[in-house]
Amino acid sequence: MSEEEKNVDTASLEELDEVETDEQEVDLEEKIEELEDQNLRLQAEIQNMRRRNQTSREEAARYRSQDLAKEILPVMDNLERALQTKVEDEAGQSLKQGVEMVLEGFQRALAASHIEVIDAEGKLFDPNFHEALAQVPAEEGQESGVVQEVYEKGYRLHDRVLRAAKVIVTE
Repeated sequence: MSEEEKNVDTASLEELDEVETDEQEVDLEEKIEELEDQNLRLQAEIQNMRRRNQTSREEAARYRSQDLAKEILPVMDNLERALQTKVEDEAGQSLKQGVEMVLEGFQRALAASHIEVIDAEGKLFDPNFHEALAQVPAEEGQESGVVQEVYEKGYRLHDRVLRAAKVIVTE
């Protein structure tokens, strides 16, 4: 092989090496871009998970007393019914006073937990807050669709209805 042929072969090999190096460089750059994109997506997913977790914790704290309140509400109903009984003697009066004190204690505890009674009587019927048990004809001058009587009080915790008020509505 002549010196000239060797120079041509060496030049060809160098060109081939440059082409291969350029191709490898392009492949590596593409791989880097892919990994950077994947990294950004994973960071965004982690941030979204943190945000969802934080929201979930805040909601759990806000509504933590919900289950306990649902258990206590029937007890309060029974105490209120007990207070409606008429008593004649001093012992009965004393017992009734004790029941009133217990009921007031429950009411204060619920208020401290942001649980409030849904005001229903005389208000327009709202199926989000009221459950109609019956309809009665509206009397003269009375509007239709108004809560005439509350059979069982409704309660809500912040914006969540714990128990709808059971009502009788005018038609």
